[in-house]
Amino acid sequence: MSKVESKQISKCYHCGEDCVDSTIYFDKKEFCCEGCKTVYDLLSENNLCEYYDLNSKPGTSLKTVARQNKFGYLDDPQVQQQIIRFSDGGISTCVFYVPQIHCSSCIYLLENLYRLKDGILRSNVNFQKRDVAITFDNKKVSLRDVVETMSLIGYEPKISLDDLEQKEKSSHLSRYYLKIGTAFFAFGNMMLLSFPEYFGVSALAESSYRQFFSYLNFVLALPVTFYCASEFFISAWNGIRHKVSNMDIPIALGIAVMFLRSSYEIFFTGGAGYFDTLGSLVLLMLIGRLFQNKSYDSMSFERDYKSYFPVSVTIISDEHEKNIPLSKLKVGDTTLIRNEELVPADSVLLSKEADIDYSFVTGESRPVYKVKGDSIFAGGKLVGASANFIITKEVSHSYLTQLWNDETFDKDSDKTITTLATKVSRYFTPTVILISIVAFAYWFNTDMDKAINAFTSMLIITCPCALALSSPFTFGNVIRILGRNKIYLKGAVVVEKIANISAIVFDKTGTITDTKKSFVAYTGKALSKYEHALIKSLVRHSSHPLSKKVYNYLPETIIIHTQDFREVMGKGIEGWIDEVHVKVGSASFIGIENYSKDDLASVVHVSFNKDYLGYFSVRNVYRSGFESVITAVRNKFNVFILSGDNASERGFLSKHIDEHQLVFDQSPTDKLNFIKRKQSEGISVMMIGDGLNDAGALKQADVGISISDDVNNFSPACDAIIDASEFKNIPKLIDFTLKSKNIVLISFGISIAYNLVGTYFAVQGTMSPLVAAILMPISSVTILLFTTLSTIFIGRRIGLK
Repeated sequence: MSKVESKQISKCYHCGEDCVDSTIYFDKKEFCCEGCKTVYDLLSENNLCEYYDLNSKPGTSLKTVARQNKFGYLDDPQVQQQIIRFSDGGISTCVFYVPQIHCSSCIYLLENLYRLKDGILRSNVNFQKRDVAITFDNKKVSLRDVVETMSLIGYEPKISLDDLEQKEKSSHLSRYYLKIGTAFFAFGNMMLLSFPEYFGVSALAESSYRQFFSYLNFVLALPVTFYCASEFFISAWNGIRHKVSNMDIPIALGIAVMFLRSSYEIFFTGGAGYFDTLGSLVLLMLIGRLFQNKSYDSMSFERDYKSYFPVSVTIISDEHEKNIPLSKLKVGDTTLIRNEELVPADSVLLSKEADIDYSFVTGESRPVYKVKGDSIFAGGKLVGASANFIITKEVSHSYLTQLWNDETFDKDSDKTITTLATKVSRYFTPTVILISIVAFAYWFNTDMDKAINAFTSMLIITCPCALALSSPFTFGNVIRILGRNKIYLKGAVVVEKIANISAIVFDKTGTITDTKKSFVAYTGKALSKYEHALIKSLVRHSSHPLSKKVYNYLPETIIIHTQDFREVMGKGIEGWIDEVHVKVGSASFIGIENYSKDDLASVVHVSFNKDYLGYFSVRNVYRSGFESVITAVRNKFNVFILSGDNASERGFLSKHIDEHQLVFDQSPTDKLNFIKRKQSEGISVMMIGDGLNDAGALKQADVGISISDDVNNFSPACDAIIDASEFKNIPKLIDFTLKSKNIVLISFGISIAYNLVGTYFAVQGTMSPLVAAILMPISSVTILLFTTLSTIFIGRRIGLK
């Protein structure tokens, strides 16, 4: 039971606001309104009260209750079509902008929505963008139910139907502007009131005026300390509670000591204190923090909108097939999607039927059966015979980026990675605090002013901001520069992982061979035009490089409908065409043992109704720069080549690497097991494949890189995508990441040297905290300029644009 009182003002347990109108008591806790009490009750019932342990005031006030049927418009199918990004097979996904997200508690609660509402499957928060991506079972819960659940707990999404594509920019920096304005006002007045102290104006320095001015400075210091500097104290306290040593602990200590010391002087000794210095310190640190956050935002903006995948798509124009860049795909284009290829944009199925695998979107790998006229969503993968689609919505590269970065495809090893910055900064804060305490104790009995200066200056000037900025700014610039050169990395941690590899494994077909160039010849029974049509109609459905080469080799002919198409990865394809069972693939797949073969080519065999016809010899053309790439990397790493083909090209490849490092007749499972064996030997492996038969190996490798010619090469399992035209730049990629790691080490050295010099002057008690506050952001700017200019210089020096 709960009762209402209005005698005493208290703080709401949920949102932290004053209980002005009334106080509601429930479960021995106080709440400002029924809304906050209801949310607490809901969280308590679902064992989610850990929400309140993450931050002191995690919730948002719910005094303004949403009117009944406020979200009734979400039941409109047309509105749902605008908001829902994907809906098929009972599963729907949507992304909402939630401006109320402000702390770790918000993330915790929003990512546990599935525990509050049956039917919500999962939700992921993008804190920087204030986005929440929600996947739900639309048979159990509606879009309206999802939004009402979010609204009930204080996170009503901002939905603008007028312009869904142009989402309102997050205003997370606005608080900095308000705090900086407040700190600037207080600091300016503090300096004015401290004018007599600086210049010894005797008429104003008399005790009565001096004391009055000191009291005014104290009043001005209250909002500076408890409002403007609040984020430093909150962050420091959260770090202490969670036993994490963060960079805000020494800053908060310095501010607290300066405030307490100044207050003591004013009220007990008649001194003037250091409030003007405190005001300038907080002002400068807020400006520095604003600068850092704006820099991170700008890096995030580039990452979101410039990381376009270098893929192409096949369109049908005037009854002819041609490949175009994905960025040029338009609404109304008719596309041909083959087995295992990705549907790049929302479209409508034109073919009779198709099976679509939406595992990239929903995590559910069971294919969904579609018939002509059904809507197909971007991110689906075609399983089985090729099909035609008409594009109904523009390609969204940011959506593909979201799929690529989905946590479903994160490698387990990523969770255990300890970055260089983490290793260094782990011991930084305890060391700084210890030195500060020793310096304070040393000067305590001889000169209290020096003791205070030594303690506060040490905590401020040795702020690890510069240290913390080294890695993200260096690796962020590396990603940006590589992106301009059509080399796309999944994240900053990939840069560090590439710099630590000790072996490189290349797939052969489609990776080191050029899928657009080859010499094809047929050996066997003479083929009629009809038999050409049967073979071409079958290989048309496969996206394997050898299938494409056979398809392009065969003369123009009619395409006959294929039934029961099946592709066995690394083996071959089969299907029924005009009641003829056609099989194309390896000798073991066709079921033959003895045949005359071309020892210098890959071989693709053909049979009709189990009658062997002959084979296509495909002499591969290796990619431009292959020899220089192998020469460059084999001098630094162990290099292996894996191939699903036979050993026909062993003679050529053995001229470039040792024979024992060439492995043929490898199935996708064999490639995966090869990577595992090398890792069990303590070798850090980079796998470079085409993303088709290599998905397992790419995901297992410490670094997986996909070489992209076509849309089928899109693979969430990989860490990087390289446009096939940039294959020759693989050594530059590795060299650049190695040198970028050196840039981080040098910037660490600069930061540590700066801190050592600062420590030398700070412990002597001769450095003013004001000077320390000025030098602290300067060190951050120095590191930023050094890392940015260094990465640009080195990138250009090794030949990157």
